[in-house]
Amino acid sequence: MTPRSTYRVQLRPGFGFAEAADLVDYLAELGVDALYTSPVLAAAPGSTHGYDVVDPTRANPELGGEEGRLALVARLRAAGLRMVVDIVPNHMSVEAPSANPWWWDVLTHGPDSRYARYFDIESFPVMIPVLGSADDELTIEDGQLRYHEHAFPIAPGTEGGTAAEVHARQHYRVVDWRRASAELNYRRFFDITTLAAVRVEDPEVFEATHAEILRWVADGDVVGLRVDHPDGLTDPGGYAARLAERAGCWIVLEKILEADEELPPWPVAGTTGYDALREVCGVFVDPSGEAPITALALEQGVETDFAAVRAECRRLITRSSLAAEVRRIAECAPGVERRAVAELLVHFPVYRSYLPEGADHWAAAVEAAREANPDLAEDLAAIDKRVRAEPTGELAARIQQTSGMVVAKGTEDTAFYRYTRFAALTEVGGAPERFGVSVGEFHEAQARREARHPAAMTTLSTHDTKRSEDVRARLAVLSEIPDEWASAVRAWTRTHGLPEETLNLLAWQTLVGAWPISAKRLTDYLLKAAREAKVATSWTDPDPEFEAAITAWPDQVLGDAALMARVRALVDRITPAGWSNALGQKLLQLAGPGVPDVYQGTELWDLSLVDPDNRRPVDYAERRRLLDRLADGWVPPVDATGAAKLHVVRTVLRLRRDRPELFTGYRPVPADDHLVAFERNGLIAVATRLPLSAPDELRLDLTGRWTDALTGRRFTGALSGYPVALLVEE
Repeated sequence: MTPRSTYRVQLRPGFGFAEAADLVDYLAELGVDALYTSPVLAAAPGSTHGYDVVDPTRANPELGGEEGRLALVARLRAAGLRMVVDIVPNHMSVEAPSANPWWWDVLTHGPDSRYARYFDIESFPVMIPVLGSADDELTIEDGQLRYHEHAFPIAPGTEGGTAAEVHARQHYRVVDWRRASAELNYRRFFDITTLAAVRVEDPEVFEATHAEILRWVADGDVVGLRVDHPDGLTDPGGYAARLAERAGCWIVLEKILEADEELPPWPVAGTTGYDALREVCGVFVDPSGEAPITALALEQGVETDFAAVRAECRRLITRSSLAAEVRRIAECAPGVERRAVAELLVHFPVYRSYLPEGADHWAAAVEAAREANPDLAEDLAAIDKRVRAEPTGELAARIQQTSGMVVAKGTEDTAFYRYTRFAALTEVGGAPERFGVSVGEFHEAQARREARHPAAMTTLSTHDTKRSEDVRARLAVLSEIPDEWASAVRAWTRTHGLPEETLNLLAWQTLVGAWPISAKRLTDYLLKAAREAKVATSWTDPDPEFEAAITAWPDQVLGDAALMARVRALVDRITPAGWSNALGQKLLQLAGPGVPDVYQGTELWDLSLVDPDNRRPVDYAERRRLLDRLADGWVPPVDATGAAKLHVVRTVLRLRRDRPELFTGYRPVPADDHLVAFERNGLIAVATRLPLSAPDELRLDLTGRWTDALTGRRFTGALSGYPVALLVEE
């Protein structure tokens, strides 16, 4: 059965099954229908996220193991809640080889290992890139080859002699870590060498990696699955069909769609909701702010041609961190230049072209690469001919798998940190070149979701978003006062500018959007942003002098009393409007088409930044305290406590649970430019947009008799008390 709503929790050592079970009564009171967890299969020791699975045949012992899992399921059932689990079919962790029995067996026995076919290994010996330099030496200890904390097996019959001699006889080679980007000989997750890709397209591998999860589904312990990174699979459509047939439950894919892209007709409920995030957040951005905000970026030396930034960043990825993948593709097409492969990957209009369904996207990528590089026309034609002749062949599969990696690493993890014109739009699944979403476009998207994927997940914040929904809501307000914002940035930069323009503009937006923020949180974020941008420093080639300037900047800014007085004054001016936007976003998401997810803690104001900032512990004691007051009939004001947001979340989720018939259908409700409203089945959601310039009274003319579920008062045509309303027909 499709969940009516989900609540995402990030499990980790110290917050495992038992701690999740302690939340069940709170979630039931909140109105949540299903607890939705991060991956719960056995993960790398100490994993804080669970996406580094080492053994898919058992529940994670660091979360409480099978006993803890069953206790959580029992607690959920007793409260009438259900469970949705995140699964990771694309890869497994090989960071600690001894923790992964399959990988250990492959390293021990090489191609003769029964698990050698489980991993997408190009050739043996397998490259293990962990050495600090080519001169570092291995040792033999306790019958294993060792390098500091790293341990590797010694194949039977290969013992004897020096460590170097023993190493030369193994089915693997421990090498300098810098060689991985160009020479790695197994497929991985993006550019993370410690996550080795798994061949789930093989029926035996599928069964081995999914048996335990499918058992949980068959037992009724799990009613839904969230599939991580399907674009990395050889055949995502075939995988979706097999999983749907075997599981027979609600399935959503972590598939990022470009603005006008549709999910292929696979037997799943839909995506995990980044498309909804773009639509909902975008409708609160003032399009009239685009020109002055763009002018500010240009004046500050920040590139504003997103297509150019994106292409440059993708190209960088193909020749650096993903060079090994480009090489492997080129080797599948003898005689073709690697540069032709790289340029094809750079010009994909979507994350991945699915063949044969995505033939139009494939053709667009080939044509765009040809137009940009006429000298490569012959090689591109050869690739195109080969792929069209064998759409399920190795060349086609490798290109499709790698295009998603190049897009993700080049766009999300590089371009989004360079294209800092307006950070509210540089979000996973976003289209930052489009300055927001019109009301008309918003309605069209919601109606399309209701018609085509009514059970798809929708979201505003996840463990992967670049900043939380409430940070984006506050930043959206700047689009209403672009001149004032530009003046502030100019003044602040003159005295405390960072020595790199794109990071400087991002830093001021981050300070304002996430305020109040500590110097440490701001430092950690800016260091990550700078390394991801790869302009003046990077993860693989850090610039100590530049990073020292970043590290010093937060203390300098926060310690300047005069400057901080001006920053606080601006934040105070936009915060109430940010609260209005945040409530509006949340109401539209929760009441709109799809299955809404609430990310842990975001039922109150949450001003988190990118991970690991958004995985900080949640203060559930405070949330319980406020929830108890709401249960007593308290209608809270819109203030710094965030209780008003909790009230909105609780009200909508409980209505979804108790009266699901209200949340069907979709019809736009005509409204003033400062309102966005839609009707479902006896329910109308109303939200204020562009609140700074909105008139004091906002009216909505309706026929019939309606009661606002948030205030308990009959609706007489004007919003009263709250910038949002949830109207139920009497």
